[in-house]
Amino acid sequence: MAAKKPNKEKVVLNDYESVIIFTPVLSDEQLKDAVAKYRNMITENGGELVHEENWGLTKLAYAIEKKTTGFYHIYEYKAPADFVAKFELAFRRDERIMRFLTTSLDRHAVHYNTRKRNGEFNQNKKEKQQEGK
Repeated sequence: MAAKKPNKEKVVLNDYESVIIFTPVLSDEQLKDAVAKYRNMITENGGELVHEENWGLTKLAYAIEKKTTGFYHIYEYKAPADFVAKFELAFRRDERIMRFLTTSLDRHAVHYNTRKRNGEFNQNKKEKQQEGK
């Protein structure tokens, strides 16, 4: 009888982007801890962090929980399909988070985000400003 080989399934990683709005009453240290918690959660569950961006304290379009500002943080990552449910459950349980939105990115959105990070947009505005100086 032949020995069975372990079945190693190739895990497909999908592209996602999550925008989180943290409550503005957090101190810098509390905010850094919260951001690190979710960054680690992505990598510990077989995901790969592609890009992370902190927009800082930003005015909200409407008041949420009687607060008019919030700390925006964006994660762009690759993860297995079942990870998003765990990720969003952690968001719902965290009282520091006021709102969140996770979107699945198609190949066009991934390409757009890559070009945006490389500064390919608004080149004409930058060139005109440099010529004007």
